[in-house]
Amino acid sequence: MTAAPLRIIHIVRAPIGGIFRHIADLALAQTRAGHRVGVICDSTTGGSFEEEAIARLAPQLALGVTRFPMRRQVTVGDARAALSLYRHIRDLDPDVLHGHGAKGGVFARTIGTLLRLRGRKVTRIYCPHGGSLHYDPARLEGKIYFALERLQQRFTDGLVFVSDYEYRAYESKVARPKIPARVVYNGLAPEEFAAVPQDDDAADFLFIGMLRDLKGPDLFIRALRDLDAVYGLAPRAHIVGEGEDRPRYEKMVRDYGLQDRVTFLGALPAREAFRKTHCVVVPSRAEAMPYIVLETVAAQVPLIATRVGGIPEIFGRYAHHLVTPNDVGDLASAMAAAFTDPDAMRRRAEGQRHCLSETFNVELMSDRITSLYQDTRGGKRKSQDSRKTEAAEMTAGAVLVHSKAPTRTGTE
Repeated sequence: MTAAPLRIIHIVRAPIGGIFRHIADLALAQTRAGHRVGVICDSTTGGSFEEEAIARLAPQLALGVTRFPMRRQVTVGDARAALSLYRHIRDLDPDVLHGHGAKGGVFARTIGTLLRLRGRKVTRIYCPHGGSLHYDPARLEGKIYFALERLQQRFTDGLVFVSDYEYRAYESKVARPKIPARVVYNGLAPEEFAAVPQDDDAADFLFIGMLRDLKGPDLFIRALRDLDAVYGLAPRAHIVGEGEDRPRYEKMVRDYGLQDRVTFLGALPAREAFRKTHCVVVPSRAEAMPYIVLETVAAQVPLIATRVGGIPEIFGRYAHHLVTPNDVGDLASAMAAAFTDPDAMRRRAEGQRHCLSETFNVELMSDRITSLYQDTRGGKRKSQDSRKTEAAEMTAGAVLVHSKAPTRTGTE
């Protein structure tokens, strides 16, 4: 490593799903490169699966993993959380604060700016991971969050987007970036490009992801109902994942009379889940650059996915096979075709994997993000007048958040 080692802190609210997978992979790759890295996340989110993942990660990071209560909704309590985070981060003396997701981005940039006002040279990086970019700019809540994002760009040193789609969404909904911005695809480790064989009793279809409507488990269940009602097919299916809406999806399965053919398996490692199915279904309504799609393609498991976010960038010349988001009929049609012609799905899976390892590589991901840190740290320290302007902008932003921002079910 040619540059001096950095002290890097990653901040995210929810330590679950692809966003935490991204942070863990990035933190470990940066550690291998000689940097001192830590992670800060919410203490109230996740179950035993996430607890085990954090327990494995923490000892490998020089600055550890620290957990604080962080609400999903924007509330006055954020000020108390920010104060606790500020005191902890101040003592860690970071060079880089990298915020992930909407809430992590607010904390990283707010605390980083406070430290800069006290003379610390802290680089403030933000990666939306979809985040508030999923909102509709025509609705009030979208207008509020995009106004906040525009304000926060004034005290951000660099932006990371996980897909071209995410960059374009930021540009159209928030503003054209006036600071260094870089598209960096999520990356996989070399061993993840090995094919996963299916168990003898593998189900026909499998949904894997957080159990919330944004990810489409309700669409998956309705498509299974239509496979029976419209196509006369009776496939078996597994649902892998956890979330507070799980009871509602279990009720849907019972209401549609599918309880004998649909099994909820809870949270599982992706490659373990892949063994249990002949075809993965990702029916998301919105995405940025989903790891589960990358992992499925790398493992050569047949996949049905929706045309949202950065998924077409993964599929490349196979993107025409993607289904229309939020369209149960289109999803059911694709699943019926996969069920009746599994050999065609396997041939497609083999073709999709080609060259994926060159583009979606974890070491390349780490190098490109860490080089952005170094590039943005090359600038001159702000003047006293500039620091006063930042402080005034932060105060205005805090007032807007606490007085106008709506309660939301989350987009991280």
